Amino acid sequence: MAIKVYIDQGHNPVNPNAGAEGNGLREQDVVFEIGVRLAALLRANGNFEARLSRPTKETQLGTSTATSLSTRVREANDWGADFFISLHTNASDNAGATGVEAFVYSTASKGYPLALDIVNALEEETGLYNRGVFARSGLYVLRRSAMPAVLVELGFITNPRDARLMSESPELFARGVYQGILRYTGV
Repeated sequence: MAIKVYIDQGHNPVNPNAGAEGNGLREQDVVFEIGVRLAALLRANGNFEARLSRPTKETQLGTSTATSLSTRVREANDWGADFFISLHTNASDNAGATGVEAFVYSTASKGYPLALDIVNALEEETGLYNRGVFARSGLYVLRRSAMPAVLVELGFITNPRDARLMSESPELFARGVYQGILRYTGV
């Protein structure tokens, strides 16, 4: 039986729940593209099924931030996903802030070793600094998902180098997340 991976391309194309902006880029556009590429890699493997929260760039989920988040989690739970991967870009007032990091519900959760594999593989694929994995039990998508869930901050959209890399080489980020999933699942 195929391993089901729900890929949540964080945020909506417009408000409510639009993402961060920086260096002429919008978070929701960057993670949409990386998510599509990640889904293609998983599907081509043959051992995975992949479902996107936003199958088209125009897909709008919910009518508020709360309903946007709950729709994503409900879809993953109803589908019976084995893993929930939420893709995001980080942002900071400090344009020098850089790197990849991930959040999980708890360091004791099954999502924690998955997150470690993902950030390590992203560091290898992209060369970005590995900022680590942290527990954030208050994040809705981590708290309400019925399966191991990871929220990945792929890089800083407010850092010129990170932003350029995410924009010009989205396949590196898709491949990094993909390799992390392969390591965790042993496929």
